[in-house]
Amino acid sequence: MPRYAPNKVETAVKRRYFELLREGYRGAAAAREVGVSTSCGSLWFIDAGSMIVDDPAPISPRFLTQDDRIAIADGLHASRNVKEIAADVGKSFQTVYREIQRNSKPGGRYQPWWAHNQALLNRKRPKAEKIRADEDLRGVVREKLTEKWSPQQTARFLLRAYPDQPAMRACPETIYRALYAGLLGFKDGKLRTGRSKRKAHRRGVPVPNKIKNMTLVHQRPLEVNDRAVPGHWEGDLIIGRHQGSAIGTLVERTTRYVRLIHLPDGWKAPQVRNALIAQTASIPYQLRKTLTWDQGREMALHQDTAALTGFRIYFCDPHSPWQRGTNENTNGLLRQYFPKGTDLSVHSAQDLRTVAQELNRRPRLVLGDKTPIEAMRGYLTRPITR
Repeated sequence: MPRYAPNKVETAVKRRYFELLREGYRGAAAAREVGVSTSCGSLWFIDAGSMIVDDPAPISPRFLTQDDRIAIADGLHASRNVKEIAADVGKSFQTVYREIQRNSKPGGRYQPWWAHNQALLNRKRPKAEKIRADEDLRGVVREKLTEKWSPQQTARFLLRAYPDQPAMRACPETIYRALYAGLLGFKDGKLRTGRSKRKAHRRGVPVPNKIKNMTLVHQRPLEVNDRAVPGHWEGDLIIGRHQGSAIGTLVERTTRYVRLIHLPDGWKAPQVRNALIAQTASIPYQLRKTLTWDQGREMALHQDTAALTGFRIYFCDPHSPWQRGTNENTNGLLRQYFPKGTDLSVHSAQDLRTVAQELNRRPRLVLGDKTPIEAMRGYLTRPITR
């Protein structure tokens, strides 16, 4: 079979030919419509597997489309790298690798219309669940999970133990799906991690910044690091039961002086912005230099907050709480007053002021047994430059 039809027409013409077939046109009529001979169209049809599977209703964009498969075929024909092809179609390179492996023709050639037909056939539902239908397979999988094997280890064992029995194989995803569907029992089939629900992942897909126009902590002024000058703060939220309430926490790096932010209306970005603006207005302007926060969505309106408070706001790297270690330590002290798993909305603004005063009157070894209030007053009695 030649690699392409003899007349080698443009891909757009072939695409339209197969679209017409899926719309119900006969081969000869579709060929006339796109301007090729009936025999040319027949060669295309045979090369695509001599069948046409109707496209389903619109599906999730995470699936490859017919145009994506055409782009993959064109890239392979041009001897392009798989990662380059993946970038062109906007998918991860793992997705493109799997597509080529699964849907190439038996001879190894990737033909986009054949591949699309195969993908549509494999996607058809309902399908019998492999582990549900096979009692022997189900028993082996349950036994291995009971012995604390992971689904990946179990899948590899099945491949080794039953090399000539395809029916006794299951990939890790099949095992996970059966487990979460309750086909392997509640206790005997429990994962060694203890999870009973799937945890969402986005493997291979770059996650965009959740907060726009962030300035990262590495760009802070150097004076922040040596703690010689006050006015540099760290902030965060402590979250209540079922993530239904929160309290904002601010601590000044040099003096360890604490301010608590009352959030009676919730802790989404607009509420946090408004509360920070209103409740930091009493801090002397010369003590509002920088504020370091983590990358929580509650600070999505950080540019408004910075403009209206005078703070220059910096963000930690993801999963790097040590970059605002003073605040982390302070949050640990605050949990004595606001235990985890409790409803924080029951605390009034006056309650928060009382707790902050207690902490600010507690002597700290790092301050030479001074209290944060004493340390702050010591700086306020001398000129502070911004």
